[in-house]
Amino acid sequence: MPTLLIENLDSQPCQNCQGGRKHLQTVTLMTWLGDDLITVPDFPAWICDLCGHRLYDSEALAQLSLLLNPDAGTPIHPGLQNLPNKPAANINPPA
Repeated sequence: MPTLLIENLDSQPCQNCQGGRKHLQTVTLMTWLGDDLITVPDFPAWICDLCGHRLYDSEALAQLSLLLNPDAGTPIHPGLQNLPNKPAANINPPA
């Protein structure tokens, strides 16, 4: 009876060295935000067991990008941003 090879879901082939396997681990991510160095501990990354190449988890990068966005938390009101100032009505109050 033939044996089926089931690929391990917690690893993937390394596209950098073609010989190792990348495993999901946590590392400290360091990146620049303008002139400030930002460090993020326990950040998920795929790291090759042979060449050490790392690829940061794309979903975690997207979440970090949202958190570091200077407009994060700013309310957006579609259609209200480009309205001209409404002139005051020329109605006299009743006498």
